[in-house]
Amino acid sequence: MSNPDSEGPDASMRRIIHVDMDAFFASVEQRDNPRLRGRPVAVGRGKARGVVAAASYEARVFGVRSAMPSLHAARICPDLIFVTPRPEKYREVSAMIHRIFAEHTSIIEPLSLDEAFLDVTEASATGKPATDIAHKIRRQIFEMTGLTASAGVSYNKFLAKLASDQNKPDGLTVIRPSQAEGFVASLPVGRFNGVGPVTEEKMRRLNIHTGADLQALSVEQLRQSFGSSAEHYYAISRGIDERPVRPYRERKSVGAETTFETDLDDLDRAKQALNPIAEKVFHRAEQKSVFGHTVTVKIKFSNFEQITRQRTLGEPVRKAEDVLPIARKLLEDQYPFRRSIRLLGVSLSGLVSEDEAEPAQGSLFDT
Repeated sequence: MSNPDSEGPDASMRRIIHVDMDAFFASVEQRDNPRLRGRPVAVGRGKARGVVAAASYEARVFGVRSAMPSLHAARICPDLIFVTPRPEKYREVSAMIHRIFAEHTSIIEPLSLDEAFLDVTEASATGKPATDIAHKIRRQIFEMTGLTASAGVSYNKFLAKLASDQNKPDGLTVIRPSQAEGFVASLPVGRFNGVGPVTEEKMRRLNIHTGADLQALSVEQLRQSFGSSAEHYYAISRGIDERPVRPYRERKSVGAETTFETDLDDLDRAKQALNPIAEKVFHRAEQKSVFGHTVTVKIKFSNFEQITRQRTLGEPVRKAEDVLPIARKLLEDQYPFRRSIRLLGVSLSGLVSEDEAEPAQGSLFDT
């Protein structure tokens, strides 16, 4: 397989770029507030029930990471500065970044506000090397937003994402076909797509620590331990990933949740707490012009044990006042609670667009 950037176009090979903003939320806050620059910053609420949404690189040196409880983050980094999240500002900056992507290709798969895959195969075929496009995108982002981005360039999504994380922050890494297996061999398995903490621990128990360890195993050997995932691990350990960049990713669910300052033991208080969560969920669904067939309630207890309960309906939920009674009933069915409640969440799934939904037949709870 040839190198598209140095040996000319090859119609059989994709050119994929993965762009990932550097500590996005925290970097926006440092950009907008000079007093935060060079300081350890956590975006989130520094309260007993707070959680870190994002951490600056200065904070990461101390081990502060996203999803970490705020109290723990403050303990390991005493000088940590907590900043209240500004979601609208982050969405505004993200829209600017995505407009830059659209100048180079129409095949864009957003993964979140701050990262996306871009298929630039067509542009490369006209004489624009993918590496040059990645350089230009990063320069445009910095000129327009004052923020840095890291990028990975390769012939598939798996390798491009690995590459973008290789030289953060403000880095650009290219993985060519001739380099792929050697690059993957050197990495810990925890870096691989589809290998979460549980699978990583299982691999360690089996003495699988790196890509090289995976490469040494046959599909049959992997299947004995990992079942239907064996083919995936076999392929990615060899730099093989046939997934296309999908410009329109189907939204699978819409949800919201709240972590409480004080655990909830009382059923009435817990039901009351569902009100704003359910309203927020339906408002988000309305903004996306979608309806959901399934209502799910998520309950996290004081010991961090988590359960979900759901109800699927014959027709999609069309009104905010229909979401809440279902969510409340699902919650009531768990009372008396096995422990006090730390967090409640509500989501809608089984989504259909407004055009796909059947004509409304009135509220589900009309009598």
